[in-house]
Amino acid sequence: MSEPGQAGTRFADYFVVCGLDVASGLEPDQLQAHNLQLTPLERSYNSKVLAHYPDSVTWNPFDESAVGMLCLPKGLSFRTQNERRETRFHSFIITREDGSRTYGTSFIFYEKVVDKQICAAMQTLFAMHQAELSNRQSRTVFPLMDRTPPEIGDENERYVPRTYDINSDTLYVTKSICLITPLPFIQACKKFLAQLYEAISSPSQPPLPVESYVYNILYEVPLPPPGRSLQFNGVKSSITCHRPSASELPLFDFHVREMFTLLGVDSVLQLWTCALLEKHILLYSQDYHRLMLLAESLSVLLFPFTWQHVYVPILPASLLHFLDAPVPYIMGLHHNRRDDRAELQLPHEASLCFVDIDNHTVELPEDLPQFPKKLDVLQEISEVLVRCNVPLEPGTNPPSRSDSGCHLSDDGRTGSPAHTSTLSKRDILESSEAIAKITAIAQRMGVSHTISDIAKSLPEIAFDKKPKVDPDLEDMKLNAALREIFLHRLASLLLGYEAFVIQPNGDLESWFSNREQMTNFDKAAFLSDQPDIYLPFLSPFIETQMFATLVDNKIMANWEPIDDNLKIFDAKIESIKSSRNSHIRMSNPDRSMLVEIQDSERAIAEKWNKIDHMAVHPHLLTMKIGQGRHEPGFFPELQPDVMCFESGNNRYTRRNMRQQWRRKERMHQHSQHLAMSTDQREKYIQEARSKLLRQPKLSDMSPAVIAQTNWKFVEGLLKECKVKTKRMLVEKMGSEAVELGHGETSLRGMEENTLIASLCDLLERIWSHGLQTKQGKSALWSHLMAYQEMEETRDRSPETSALSPGTGPMMDRRRRSKSPDPISLLPAMKQTVIQDMRSIQSMKEIKTDVGFARTWVRLSIEKKMLSAHLKELLADQELLKSRYKRYAFLRSEEEREQFLYHLLSLNAVDYFCFTNCFTATVIPYRVVIVPSRKFNASTTTANPWMCLAGELSDTGIIQLPKHALEMTFEHKNLGVLTTLRIGHDNSGLMPKWMVEYILVRNEVTGHTYKFQCGRWLGKGVDDGSLERLLVGELLRKPVDTEELLKKCRTPPGSRSRSPVGMDVPKIRLALPQIQEMVGDAVNNIVKHFYKPEKERGSLTLLLCGENGLVESLEQVFLYGFKSSRLFRNKFFVWDFIGKVYTYFQSIDNDQEGSEDSVEVRQSRKSLCRLVEKINAHSTSMGKDEKFKLLVCLGARDHLLDQWIPLIVATPVTLSMYEDSSFLRDEAMVQFLVSILQSLKEFNIMLEASLMSGLDV
Repeated sequence: MSEPGQAGTRFADYFVVCGLDVASGLEPDQLQAHNLQLTPLERSYNSKVLAHYPDSVTWNPFDESAVGMLCLPKGLSFRTQNERRETRFHSFIITREDGSRTYGTSFIFYEKVVDKQICAAMQTLFAMHQAELSNRQSRTVFPLMDRTPPEIGDENERYVPRTYDINSDTLYVTKSICLITPLPFIQACKKFLAQLYEAISSPSQPPLPVESYVYNILYEVPLPPPGRSLQFNGVKSSITCHRPSASELPLFDFHVREMFTLLGVDSVLQLWTCALLEKHILLYSQDYHRLMLLAESLSVLLFPFTWQHVYVPILPASLLHFLDAPVPYIMGLHHNRRDDRAELQLPHEASLCFVDIDNHTVELPEDLPQFPKKLDVLQEISEVLVRCNVPLEPGTNPPSRSDSGCHLSDDGRTGSPAHTSTLSKRDILESSEAIAKITAIAQRMGVSHTISDIAKSLPEIAFDKKPKVDPDLEDMKLNAALREIFLHRLASLLLGYEAFVIQPNGDLESWFSNREQMTNFDKAAFLSDQPDIYLPFLSPFIETQMFATLVDNKIMANWEPIDDNLKIFDAKIESIKSSRNSHIRMSNPDRSMLVEIQDSERAIAEKWNKIDHMAVHPHLLTMKIGQGRHEPGFFPELQPDVMCFESGNNRYTRRNMRQQWRRKERMHQHSQHLAMSTDQREKYIQEARSKLLRQPKLSDMSPAVIAQTNWKFVEGLLKECKVKTKRMLVEKMGSEAVELGHGETSLRGMEENTLIASLCDLLERIWSHGLQTKQGKSALWSHLMAYQEMEETRDRSPETSALSPGTGPMMDRRRRSKSPDPISLLPAMKQTVIQDMRSIQSMKEIKTDVGFARTWVRLSIEKKMLSAHLKELLADQELLKSRYKRYAFLRSEEEREQFLYHLLSLNAVDYFCFTNCFTATVIPYRVVIVPSRKFNASTTTANPWMCLAGELSDTGIIQLPKHALEMTFEHKNLGVLTTLRIGHDNSGLMPKWMVEYILVRNEVTGHTYKFQCGRWLGKGVDDGSLERLLVGELLRKPVDTEELLKKCRTPPGSRSRSPVGMDVPKIRLALPQIQEMVGDAVNNIVKHFYKPEKERGSLTLLLCGENGLVESLEQVFLYGFKSSRLFRNKFFVWDFIGKVYTYFQSIDNDQEGSEDSVEVRQSRKSLCRLVEKINAHSTSMGKDEKFKLLVCLGARDHLLDQWIPLIVATPVTLSMYEDSSFLRDEAMVQFLVSILQSLKEFNIMLEASLMSGLDV
């Protein structure tokens, strides 16, 4: 049997009365802004908990400070008899340290002040205020005196100065009656408190003393179990509450229609997206009820996910410093109408979603991704709202709730709103023939009453065509329909997530101990399985804490009962999967969701009038004579001896409690711990508490507690920085390992952008923590701008005008004198914070402070200078102290050093997050040509040119200045540089030119690419080429020009692999090595096409780069070639192709090949046609370049596997290759053909730089 005092059995835990404590007098609320500038009636005063019943319960200790603060968040307000004194209602939440919540509902009304000392104190305050006004000019000293006091509903009233005269005015003060409940039965509590207030304000005495009703709700009304309904009695009428079962959507007792009415459909969807991505969300309103409504509505629409961070729907004035919290939050901030939005100091505006509820506006954070298929979601929501008579435009007054109904037509489409047409009594009477006859008879008998007179004498009765619907029922049905839509969309988005959950092999204890080090979800594989339109949203969403919690719950289901929310979500996913395969889904894609909405509405309607249990009626308690006296307008002081449960008044309760249901899950909040051992459970609770230490504790806001809370923020930020940098480092190194052949990639381009964006958001939160004064939306960029201003001021000062050591013309001359070469080398590039800021500021496409900050971070990461730049920025202690409070993260020296160390680890990998992101910006490029030091090889009389290409575009032909080895040009971002084609026109007396290598540096990012050449450009030398295509290599270290010159003497044998008979390289590849080389080259191309299109990189590198397809096939043709002095230093692979071409031409002309199949003849002709076009295309292209182009064209047209057998079968091959050659080995040739056939399924597109203008 459940005893009445046990946890989970009572409907309400406490009944609380808050208001004016006469013994303490008027205590001004010092936390209210501009308090002393207002008249005494407009000021706020401290309220106190006057009484609460019972004193305490073991399962929910009473938090007097928090309850008192939230029952009357504004404090006490005073009015006179000449002012409006409306009642107000709001609800609130108190979150305990273990994460559990209790719910409060506060009903506020005005009560007459009868204490003469309080009235005299108010009179004294007015006298002091008048004296102050007479001594100063009110317009300058009190600039806010001409504005309206902050009251809801007074917008259209003209302000009249509020005065008080103790002799002629009656003073009223706010008082709150409140219920504290374990579950959010908001509407039931509101009805009970409203009826209680009506009873005490009525002139007639209620049927029973107030104590009877309060005692009944506290001790005799049980908490309904899941899936059941309960009816209990208020003062005037019965009240019903319904509790959903574990298989239904969780309890929610607010009206979602109000949120859509206040903000509109689009704004609500954007706000919901911000919550899913765990942005900072600040709700801003004059009405506490609206703050709670939007916070709770937003939270419930996240189902099955739960908000894992700071959640304070009503932020008391004493907790305003929590707006500085560098963690995601949902907070509600109350404001007065005199408050200026521009003056509100919000440190996290870069990632803040600011919701001005009263003005129906939502300010979104920058770069917020759209929810997938947003237009479809908007349409679904709008259809449901329209059929329920909810206006789609924010701020529009909705029709009467009693006149609205939600209906679906038979075919599932939305029907017209159900309007109720009311007819007047006169219309009804005039349309009645019987009434007309009776009236005529009456007139003949001398009675002169008309139909109008009869109508006036009838009571007020509404004659409706349709019966009125229950507005509460309609609101619940609308709630269910909207929640179904949002749940359906989330389930559709994560339809196959279960397949990517990585289940552990060990037991619960081992998994729990290593959870932070383990990967529980295969994010890369999951994203690769999603449509491209989903990725901008899904990439950051799967990084959120709420998604990680869902995955943890999925894994925990291996050892414990599955979480109720997860069970509902998985069932929804299965329902969607089955409906997609059904005939209904195929015939009408929206039908399944509409059917689900209809089913949920029908289920609510069936349960609405079904009462499973009737609570004990309020009854007369054992009270002394004189107790329970009724005074209209005053809430009585309840008798403690009567309100005590042990007083003997519980005989009714004990008799009925034995008949209540057995509650299997009354300890549901801790059910997930029951299967754990004691140590595991304690560890779990301690971890939960450590996570929730950032949750504001309302009961203790002493300076020591605030300092401890801020210290927890600092520790949390440092831990988050460690986790993020480690994740970025490990994932990026994983992708680089793939390029080296050491594993599979785990980092996609979209995911990389998400991780970097997350790091930018973390930096903004760190720079916003403890900020003295906000300047602009980005705290980081504001700090950078202040630093730039100080540095420029120092540079202009006379003391710093002298040349510093190591700079200036003399030092430059000394540096040049070290090297006698006249080669112009790359000058040192400035690596300073200011230089990078100037580069960013010159970009025209960036418009906002947040954009500048994020661009600067991306550039610093790509340059591997983020840690160094931030260290330089934070080294200015004077600037740091002027901008940040002592407790700020940036002023915690030890944590700051660790933070910079974690960022330094990012230098171990290469990022192109700036280059790949800002594709339209104009970049300056510096080019340095390093010619050979051989005699007559370093200069040319010809006119040189080049064409530089990257992953994004190419420059086209750029003429190089004669005899100039260095130049700078600007061009739209080329991306990561891939190839450079250099050549000349062979003009002049000495046109031959040998280029060792070319250096190209991006002057913004500092990336330097080396394009190795080591070949002659000119006729009659080498292979006679006037142009060469060079493949770029990113230099991983800073350029040391002396070292480059030493390494690049260009031995002819190592630079020119094609010419047969030249100096043989020291290391000659064996047959198995060549076979492996060909296999790797083809496999790399295959992997290239299996990557997402945006992440493939340059195909030219795989074709023409080191160990690419061209080089591997070149080795195939070179291996086993018959060496002959006759061909020494003069024979190339292209010469062999030329002989094959001649042979094919001869057999086609002599009709020798007519017996061959059509496929063979076509393959032979395709080879001959390409060789002819390549030879005829350009006289400047050498033999190696022609062979390179032929291989690339053959790969593009899928002809290589057809050419190889034809070439091998020619007499030319037999005469020029040894028996042990690659081309004479039948097994090797078969291997080569089969592996080249794997390229047939891919559409190979060649870059324009590779084609060199050839149109084939």
